[in-house]
This record gives sequence, C-alpha cells and structure tokens, in this order.
Amino acid sequence: MTAPSAARPRLHIALVEDDPLVADSLGDFLGREEYQVHPCPSGAALRALLSRAPVDLILLDLGLPDEDGFALAAQIRAQSPVPIIMLTGRGADVDRIVGLELGADDYVVKPFNPRELLARIKAVTRRAQAAPPPPPIPTAAPPQKGYRFAGWTLDLALRRLVQPNGAIADLSTTEFELLTVLVESHGEVLSRQEILRRCGRTSDAVFERSIDVTILRLRRKIEANPQQPAFIRTERGIGYLFATQPTPIG
Repeated sequence: MTAPSAARPRLHIALVEDDPLVADSLGDFLGREEYQVHPCPSGAALRALLSRAPVDLILLDLGLPDEDGFALAAQIRAQSPVPIIMLTGRGADVDRIVGLELGADDYVVKPFNPRELLARIKAVTRRAQAAPPPPPIPTAAPPQKGYRFAGWTLDLALRRLVQPNGAIADLSTTEFELLTVLVESHGEVLSRQEILRRCGRTSDAVFERSIDVTILRLRRKIEANPQQPAFIRTERGIGYLFATQPTPIG
C-alpha cells in the first residue's frame, strides 16, 4: 500500500480591498479554492501584514481610501518580488501600462469573473515558482568616459551603470538614457516634457506618465532608500532634480 501524498501547502494571498462586501465575497471564493486569504482594508494594513508574515501573492485594489494604489505597488516592488495582481475599475490603456511598468504581474479590470481571476492567480503563481535564480552579475572594466557619483559610475562609452561594489547594474535602455540626462543636468530641475525632449522622445500623456514610472524603477535600483531618495529628487509641480554633484570621467 502506498502512503498518501502530503497535502499541497495553501498559498497565502493578501487581498487589499476596502469594500467589505467585495472582500468577503472574493475571500470566500478563494478560500473554497484552497487559498489562505488575508483581507487588508488599507495600505497600512497590508504593510502591517508584510512586516510579520510572508505572502505568496497580493491582490491590490487601486482605489484605496488612504493612498494611491500605484504608489503602494511601487513601494512593495521596491522591497519585495512578491507577485502583484492589480484590481481596478480603471481600464484606460495608460493606467494599465503604468501598472505593469510599476512591476505588477497582471492587471484585472472590474467587474471580472471570479473564475477568470482564479486562472490569472494560478498563472502568476506558476511563473513565480518556476522563475530561475538570477545569473551571476559580471564586474566591469574601468570606464573611458562618463561620471562618478557616491561610488557609482555612469559609463557613457559602454552605456552601463556600475555599482559601488563593481557589479553592473541591470538598467533598461530607457532607464540609462533618463539617468544620463539627469546626471548631465545635475542641479537643474527638469520638467517631464524637458526630460522627454532631451531623451529625443515625443511628449504625450503616456510618455509623460512613463517618466514617473522610470524614475520609480531607477530609485529602486540606485537609492539606499527609494522612499527618501538622495540622488533623484522630486520638485513637486515642476519635475525632477539630480541632487548629487557628479565627477566627470575622460
């Protein structure tokens, strides 16, 4: 006689939803599907949960009463790779693009079929569990042209950013171009439109919103504390400022 197989561990889902009727209904449905659901009526409740227990997935309603859901998603992604599925009544392309650029793994527009959400949860958690470990990060040779700031090196010739420990930072082309514009304009406050112009891009609503997303991603990669940035600072109502004095190379 073969021994019975061990029960599959229940995945822990944080459900960030301020509407108690929606939270109860969705929580009951997912509970019947063998998920452990922890309701969080606010961003503060989610932070409290994450501080004391790991979760396998976050279902994040963007329409929270205490803060902007996009900003909350960016904060989570800056601290953890936990999968995030955004739930929202906003179906505009620009909102969907911003959500995915901020690091969300999926974006579901209300009203939705619970079975469709369940399928998306399974797909996202499968991808997260199957993700390979990151490859070793190569070290960099000395740059010929660029800038140094606070131990970082922006290599313009080879188009790369070198961390203080000598490893090469993983920047996209857009992130590198935006950082270069900011570093070369250090001490000058640049509007979103001016940043796009200096990057050689057309200014429109989608691209201007993408500046904010790229800034958030850069801060996650170069700031010791992305919530209190030392390098890329926000000048409210105006734009962005690279506040550290760089040293030119070459």
